[in-house]
Amino acid sequence: MKVIKVLRIINRFNLGGPTYNVAYLTKYLSPEFETLLIGGAKDDSEESSDFILDNLGLKPVIIDEMKRKLSFKNDYIAYKKIKRIIEEFKPDIVHTHASKAGTLGRLAAKSCGVKVLVHTFHGHVFHSYFGKLTTSFYKNIERYLARHTSAIIAISEIQKMELVQEHRICSSEKVSVIPLGFDLTKFQTNQEEKRILFRTKYDLDEDEIAISIIGRVVPVKNHILFLEGLKIVSQKSTLRIRAFIVGDGEERKKIESKASELKIPFVREGERYEKKLLTFTSWIKEVDIVLAGSDIIALTSFNEGTPVSLIEAQAANKPIVSTNVGGIENVVIPDKTALLCESYNVEQFSNQLLKLIESPELRSDMGQLGWEHVKKKYHYERLVNDVENLYRRLLK
Repeated sequence: MKVIKVLRIINRFNLGGPTYNVAYLTKYLSPEFETLLIGGAKDDSEESSDFILDNLGLKPVIIDEMKRKLSFKNDYIAYKKIKRIIEEFKPDIVHTHASKAGTLGRLAAKSCGVKVLVHTFHGHVFHSYFGKLTTSFYKNIERYLARHTSAIIAISEIQKMELVQEHRICSSEKVSVIPLGFDLTKFQTNQEEKRILFRTKYDLDEDEIAISIIGRVVPVKNHILFLEGLKIVSQKSTLRIRAFIVGDGEERKKIESKASELKIPFVREGERYEKKLLTFTSWIKEVDIVLAGSDIIALTSFNEGTPVSLIEAQAANKPIVSTNVGGIENVVIPDKTALLCESYNVEQFSNQLLKLIESPELRSDMGQLGWEHVKKKYHYERLVNDVENLYRRLLK
């Protein structure tokens, strides 16, 4: 049996869907595939995902110069290092994940004459990240790279539509839709025990409704909408509520200032604990414990590819309130597992949130449908099979 060598390249190993994706593909491809995983170091503002790789026994090659920010010097060094790895490893396939790795990795692979290039868009930066001029620059780069790529993977049907029709990155024939895959079983185990752990730590009474938003605290996640909605529902709700911002990032101080401006009392992780409406928990690796202890999961992003927090929320039987952006409609069942709203509409967001807060029956019904929806669609075995089939087709 001929061994098929795959070089897998990711921007950086931060906590999130892309890291899980590359980890499962590196670990679980059939024995005929030999995979070398490389990537950049995480940004200082992000939580490390080393535990994901360690749990699977993976030892990736780290390219320290492949950083989040643009830098001609660092990017050129990273490009040269990737090129050297390609020349030594001699891969049959180079598969890049996300924008920086996609640019440097595909340019290096093209220069080395690699025949099969695959790129996965885990999200994209074509709106809500940069100004018009910078966005146009990135689009033109992606169009050039697409012409030299054997196949492009979109992680949702909506993302494929955006890439092909809205942003005209490549033709429809070049794009395969392969949703992300995860090991979701931990979200179904010991739920009551985990719920007690979370609610005991944060002094949550049985009759208090816990609303959590999980992820990086960065501009595209639009936590301001979450705070504005929280302020409204805290004044309107007939029930007691508590809110948790789980995560951290560059906007943390700005979001704290906004909470103060809205007169939302809050406490930070690490401070002497007091029972307040809002808690900034920082990063919690055991997200299954957070989900078990929460009653509602929120997401307020301007732009999303496949939001992992919503897949995990459904796996934990939790109802969702979310903005309707990117691939979210492909991840949830609108009005069945999630109530959706427009990105900038605080009235819609607060109304949907209030509807769930006030109805335990609705929360229960929506939560139960969530697990049934995600357990087959987003399991890593399906991801691995889909990618293997694509590789074999491209090699032929």
